[in-house]
Amino acid sequence: MSVLIRGAFALAGFLAVAPSVQAFDPDTSPVAAQGTLQVAFAPWDDIESVIVDAIDAAKTQVLVQAYLLTNRKIAATLIAAHRRGVDVQVLADAEQHARTGSSKLTELAAAGITVRLETKYQNAHNKVIVIDAATSDATLITGSFNFTWTAQHKNAENILVVRKNPQLASRYKLNWERHRQDASPYKK
Repeated sequence: MSVLIRGAFALAGFLAVAPSVQAFDPDTSPVAAQGTLQVAFAPWDDIESVIVDAIDAAKTQVLVQAYLLTNRKIAATLIAAHRRGVDVQVLADAEQHARTGSSKLTELAAAGITVRLETKYQNAHNKVIVIDAATSDATLITGSFNFTWTAQHKNAENILVVRKNPQLASRYKLNWERHRQDASPYKK
C-alpha cells in the first residue's frame, strides 16, 4: 500500500473519532482593506499608551480577550471607560488568572465590568480588543502583546491597530461572542 493511501486511511480514521466542530461563522471570505493600520513593537514603542488611547476613545463598547491582564494602566482605563457609560466586557484565560496573583480581573469585576473565564481550551491565548465594532470608527487591536507590564518592558511583542474597518471589527466581535458563550461567569 502506498504511503499516500496509508495516510488517507489514517486521516479518515482520525476524522471518524475527532469531535465534531460546529461552525459559528462560516464566512471566512476576505475582508476588504479599508481604514488605517498602526503597528507598534515592544519594548521600543509604547504599546501600553497606544492601547490606553484607543480605549479612551471608545464611545459605546470595548470587548477584551486576554490571555493575561495584569497591566494597571490598561485596567484603570477599562474601569474609566465603564464609568463613563461604555459597555466593557472581558474574557480571560481562567488558568492564567488563577496562577497570577497580580491579575486585574477581581478589580474589573468589582468595578461592575462583566468578566468571564475561558476554560474550554488549554490556552485561551487571544489578545484582542474590539472597540465600537458597529460604528464607522470601529477599532481592532490584536497581536502578541499580553496586557501586562512585562509585555511592555521585558518582552519582544507587537500589536496591530486597525481603525475604521467595521467589517473586520465585526468579524472579531462575532468570534468574541462565540468565546463568551463557552466562558464561565467570573466569581469573586
